Amino acid sequence: MSRIIRSFGYAFSGIAYLVKSQPNARVHAAATIVAIGLGAWLGLDACRWAVLTITIALVWSMEALNTAIEDTLDLTHPDNDPLAKSAKDVAAAGVLLAALGAAAVGVWLLLLPLLRHIGFGG
Repeated sequence: MSRIIRSFGYAFSGIAYLVKSQPNARVHAAATIVAIGLGAWLGLDACRWAVLTITIALVWSMEALNTAIEDTLDLTHPDNDPLAKSAKDVAAAGVLLAALGAAAVGVWLLLLPLLRHIGFGG
């Protein structure tokens, strides 16, 4: 049991490192807070909450993976190795793709209902 508790501690330390060291993680944190707040205010149903939760988790997971890849490559390839650069670029692309997908989900789940709620659109 103490091993499980310790592993959660490591994971929470990783989240703290992510938020402290990565400016984009702070952007994701702000977007997460806005999305959850808007979802609560709009009264999303359980299915929409599930989609929103999975979307948020995907973006955060991609940001964590990207940071782990970048830190590992910085450690193992401090010089400007072209393959290390490609790996970092592809990892960053993964975050971008997840964030673009999250933005699309946000439009469908949050923005369109918000506009209807405040009297714009049909």
